[in-house]
Amino acid sequence: MAVLLLCSSVKSSSFSPSRFGNVGVSSATKQKTSTFLLRGGDVETGAAATVVSPPAAIDNTNTAASIVSPPSTTSTSIAAAVSNGGEVEKANSNMGPNSTPPGPLRRLFPSFPWHVLPNYLTYARCLSIPIFLLLSYYPTEFPNRAPVLSIIFALASITDWFDGFLARRWDITSPFGAFLDPVADKLMVSTALIALAGRYGGIVAIPAAVIMAREVGVSALREWMAQQGKRDSVKVGMQGKVKAALTMVSLTLMLLVPEGVGLESVSWTKCLGTLGIGGAGNVVEGVANAGWGWMLGPSLLMLFASAIITVTSGSVYFRAALPVLLGKE
Repeated sequence: MAVLLLCSSVKSSSFSPSRFGNVGVSSATKQKTSTFLLRGGDVETGAAATVVSPPAAIDNTNTAASIVSPPSTTSTSIAAAVSNGGEVEKANSNMGPNSTPPGPLRRLFPSFPWHVLPNYLTYARCLSIPIFLLLSYYPTEFPNRAPVLSIIFALASITDWFDGFLARRWDITSPFGAFLDPVADKLMVSTALIALAGRYGGIVAIPAAVIMAREVGVSALREWMAQQGKRDSVKVGMQGKVKAALTMVSLTLMLLVPEGVGLESVSWTKCLGTLGIGGAGNVVEGVANAGWGWMLGPSLLMLFASAIITVTSGSVYFRAALPVLLGKE
């Protein structure tokens, strides 16, 4: 349908149907066809325009035409698409610029604050520390103490990896999360080492002291290097990651050993003299080889290996920082 709008200077007298032709009306089709000479101001363009419209669509009043057209479906579709994707877009607005596309869970729960999930996992790890410590001694009669403690520590260790994975995948960081994450890791490992040293004595206390001393020293070194603007020179390396994984696995397995399983069940500990003589908390008769008791020997070996890697990885950091410590840089 074509609609011809007339200029304001064109009046009703400007049209002369008698001069330019007759207007034919077809009653069969009920359509009106008129030929006009378009006149703009004083200049005649000589152009003719033909307007053909069904009576139901056009209502002629004076020389104006009112047009009734069906609603556009394109704008409705766009509005629906924006409405449907609004929640997902809102959920993704807090992610970093290099965040991966939303997965099934993020699409299923778009209103969940996914951008703070890594911090929530860190908070849960901090909360597990007093729970772990309390269950290590209370209640006194707790037959499933060993598996419960092992599961708590294992879940805390998994969240240590998972929150970092999500932060990198979604490209999100927060100052408080960056501070609390390594602190929570060290507190959890230190708590487990102290509890196990109290159970098995020097054979666990010595590697525990080495690991904890290294953590304190390296943390202080990184803080000092950050003040010098050279923190990247002492960032976590592959040896540090291997040490952390080995420590967490060894502690998880050692916590799985039932109470009452003493060092006398591990033959090679006799070669260590007094270090190989230690209790196992509340000694229970008949459990020397029960359940996961056989894991005590392998878990002790892994703990010693972790202490050795702790020393070697710590020396790497101190060698990298030595020029700055000596004032040569």
